[in-house]
Amino acid sequence: MRSVALTAVAPVAWGTNYYVTHEFLPPDTPLYGAALRALPAGLVLLGLCGQRPRGAWWWRSAVLGLLNVSVFFVLVYAASQLLPTSIASTVMAVSPLAMMLIAWPLVSERPGTAHLAGAAIGLGGVCLMLLTGTEGISVPGVSASAAAVLVSSFGHILTKRWNTAGTDVLASTAWQLTAGGLFLLPVAAAVEGPPPALSPSALLAFGYVTLIATALAFAAWFTGLRHLPSGTVGLIGLLNPVTGVLLGTAVAGDVLTVQQLCGLALVLFGVVLGRPARAGRRGGSRIRPRPVPDERPARESSTCGPG
Repeated sequence: MRSVALTAVAPVAWGTNYYVTHEFLPPDTPLYGAALRALPAGLVLLGLCGQRPRGAWWWRSAVLGLLNVSVFFVLVYAASQLLPTSIASTVMAVSPLAMMLIAWPLVSERPGTAHLAGAAIGLGGVCLMLLTGTEGISVPGVSASAAAVLVSSFGHILTKRWNTAGTDVLASTAWQLTAGGLFLLPVAAAVEGPPPALSPSALLAFGYVTLIATALAFAAWFTGLRHLPSGTVGLIGLLNPVTGVLLGTAVAGDVLTVQQLCGLALVLFGVVLGRPARAGRRGGSRIRPRPVPDERPARESSTCGPG
C-alpha cells in the first residue's frame, strides 16, 4: 500500500498539470512548452542523483526520452490547450488497458481478472464523468490525447523492462528527462523560432509543472512500475482524470452532478479492486508450520560454518 500511495502522486500531479498548462502557459508553443518542462526537471534530478548513464543506458535513455518525454509532452501540451481540463485528462482513462496489453508481450505480465475488471469498471466510471453533454470537443485535441496514451504506455513498459534491480530509478528518470529536453530544444528553435516571452504567472506555472508534475511525478511513477504490476500501476493512473474533473469543477465553480459523482465512485472502486493483494491473504489463512530442527549430535553442528 505504501507503493500504491507513492505511485498515486504521479497521476494526481498530472491531473493538475492539464489545468495549469491550459490556464497559464503559452498556447501556441507546444515544443518550447514541452522542452521547458522536461529539461529543467531532468537537470534537477541529475544534480540530485549525480550519476551518468553507463553502457546500454546511453541509447536506452535516448529511446525512453523520445517516447516518455519528447513526443509525450508535446502531445499532452497540445491536448491541454485544445481541450477542457476534465476532458483532456479523461481520455487518459484508456491507459490501464493499453498498459496491460503492452506489458503482456514485453514483460510477460499477463493481466489478472481483478486488473481487467478494475480497468473495465474504472473506464465505465470515467465515461460517466465525461459524457455530461459537453459540446464543441476538439477532434485534434482528443486525437493528441489518445496518441499520448499509446506512446506513454509503450514507453512506460519499456522503462519497466529495462529498469533492472541494479539501476537507480531517480537516475534513469533524470536521464530520460534530460535526453527528451535536449531533443526538443533544437526542434523548437527551428519550428517555433525564438523562445516565447513569459509572464511572472507563466514562470511560476512552469516551476510547478517542472518540479511537481514532472520531476516528482515521474520519479514516483517509475518507482511504482518497479515495485508493482503494470496493471495495478495503470489502474492507479485513473486518478489522473479524477483529479482533472475535480479540479476543473472546483476552479470553474461548476456543480458536480450525480452522474459525475457515480462515475467518480466507480473509478475509485476500480482502483481499489485492482490493487495488489496482500501476500498473507493470497494463500488464505493457512499458516505453514515452522520446520522442526534436525536433531544431530552436537559435535556435527559445531563443525558447520554459517555458509
